[in-house]
Amino acid sequence: MYSNWDILIEGDSIKQINGNIETTPDTRILDFSNYTLLPGLIEGHSHLLLHPYNEVSWNDQVLKESEAERAIRGAVHARKTLEAGFTTLRDLGSEGAGYADVGLKESIEKGVILGPRLLVAGKAIVATGSYGPKGFADHVSVPLGAEIADGQDNLTKVVRDQIGKGADVIKVYGDYRWGPYGKAMPTFTLAEMKLIVEIANSSGREVVAHAVTEEAMRRAILAGVSTIEHGDAATDEIYILMVEHDVCLCPTLAAGDAIMQYRGWQKSTEEDPPRIKAKKKSFKAALTAGVKICAGGDVGVYAHGDNVREQEMMTTYGMSHLDVLRSSTSINADVFGISHLVGRIKSGLLADLIVINGDPRENISNLRNIKLVMKEGEIIVLKDKE
Repeated sequence: MYSNWDILIEGDSIKQINGNIETTPDTRILDFSNYTLLPGLIEGHSHLLLHPYNEVSWNDQVLKESEAERAIRGAVHARKTLEAGFTTLRDLGSEGAGYADVGLKESIEKGVILGPRLLVAGKAIVATGSYGPKGFADHVSVPLGAEIADGQDNLTKVVRDQIGKGADVIKVYGDYRWGPYGKAMPTFTLAEMKLIVEIANSSGREVVAHAVTEEAMRRAILAGVSTIEHGDAATDEIYILMVEHDVCLCPTLAAGDAIMQYRGWQKSTEEDPPRIKAKKKSFKAALTAGVKICAGGDVGVYAHGDNVREQEMMTTYGMSHLDVLRSSTSINADVFGISHLVGRIKSGLLADLIVINGDPRENISNLRNIKLVMKEGEIIVLKDKE
C-alpha cells in the first residue's frame, strides 16, 4: 500500500503512474484524496446463471427455469457483480444452462450488457451416474446440470467440443455425493484426470477440479489441475502436495456458510455446526502449509453483488487482510493467466480500478464502500465523496 499516487489513464489502459504527469485541457481529473485505490477485484468462483438456493432450490432452477430466464438473470447478476467492484470473474459451470455463459461473455464484450470480464467453463464435466438432478425413476430422463463423459475417447471428444464451443477453462467434478449413504467419493480415475488436463493444456487452457475428498484432491493434483475448488477434507499431506505441484486452493468459504444458514443454522446466536468447524480448521491448515489461495466464494449459492462476503470470511477464518487483497487481485490474475491484462496497478495494464472509502487493511468490509468502479478506462460507478 502506498500514499499519494497519481494515475494517468489513456483509452482503456494505465499509461503512467506518478512522475511528471502531463495533462491537457481535455483531461478529466478525479480527486480521491483520502480514499483507497485498488485494482479491480477478481472473483474466482461464481455461477452467474444461478441465484440463491433459499429463493429457488438448485434442482428447480435446473429443471423448471427456462434457459431464457436464466440468461436474463445472468445479465442482471453480471451488472451487480461489476458494480460491486469485481471487474473480472471466473464462472465455473452453467449448471444446466448449456453455453449461456459463453453468450453472456460475448454480450459483455460487445457492449450489449454491463458486466465483468468473464472466464467461462461452459458445461462442467461429470462421470456417468454421479451428478444431479437425482432421485427420479429409472424410466424418467431429466436434464443434468453438467455434461457426462467417460473413458478416453468420450473424454477427448467432450473436452475438445467444450473448447470449440467457447470454454476458457475446463471444469471437472473430481468427486460427488454418489457413495454409499450419499457420501462424497471420487469419480474419475487418475488416468482420466490426466487425459482431461493433457487435452485442455494442449489448447492453452487450464483445468479446475471440484474436489472435497482427500483422494479426489490427490488425483487432481497429480493430474496437473490449476486449482482445487472447495477442498473441504484436505489433509496436511494434501496441502504439502499442493505446494509441491503449485496447485492453488479456491476455498469457497461463503458458500458453505450460506448453505448451513439455509438449513436453519442461526449464525449470530448458535455454535458453529461441525461443517463450519471443519472448514475453519482446514482453511487454517492451508494457510499454515503455505498453500496459494485464490479468492472465490461460489457466488450464486448466495447473492451476486454480495461477493465481498468471501473476503470477509477469509479474514474471519484467519487470513491477513493484505493477503486477502492479494488473493483477490494479483494472485487470481496470475493463477488465471490474465496478469498481462489486470490484477495490478501497473503501467500498460488495463485500467480496471476501484476506489473505496476506508482502509481495507483495517476492515476488509471497507471493500463494500464503493466510490468508483472503472473497467478498461470506462467509469461504471461514480459516487459523491463523503
